[in-house]
Amino acid sequence: MMFGPMNEPVTLRRDLDALTVPAGIPERLERSSLVYITQAMGGSFTIYFEGNLYRVAGKDADALGREVPPVPVLQPGATDDDFRTLVWDQMRTVYDPEIPINIVDLGLVYDCHIVKDPQSGSRAVDVQMTVTAPGCGMGEILVEEVREKISLLPTVTAVAVELVYDPPWNQSMMSEAARLEAGLL
Repeated sequence: MMFGPMNEPVTLRRDLDALTVPAGIPERLERSSLVYITQAMGGSFTIYFEGNLYRVAGKDADALGREVPPVPVLQPGATDDDFRTLVWDQMRTVYDPEIPINIVDLGLVYDCHIVKDPQSGSRAVDVQMTVTAPGCGMGEILVEEVREKISLLPTVTAVAVELVYDPPWNQSMMSEAARLEAGLL
């Protein structure tokens, strides 16, 4: 879901810690800097500032004058299948900062295993995912975003996200909708 027009100019309302795209290097952008929102999907943002692209986490949306995304809710009486759906929905809110397609539809998530403790009801989630290219500097940033977003879910007490390169990602792993959106069909 996009919020407002692309390349929308915004003046930062406070200092902002962002990550360079695609290298993933942390950098502090100063309050009152003029930036341009180039992508706003899944609660995070890609902005352009002084010739560089940066990823801004949803928790910092207020610096851009946007609302921080709400915390996901597990409905009372939810089943294990409902919880699994919620985990996959959370992963669908993670977008490659250079490609406006979520990581699930890109085919970057290889496995998601959920273990529920029958006594406490707490859950541990293990995810295996990859990136579109082995040298992608955003791999660890995407891993951390998946970890953060799944950690927000009620009953989750542990999240492990592993970046794997086997099998190597290729375009055939994309969903049909993602291939269509990318102009590959």
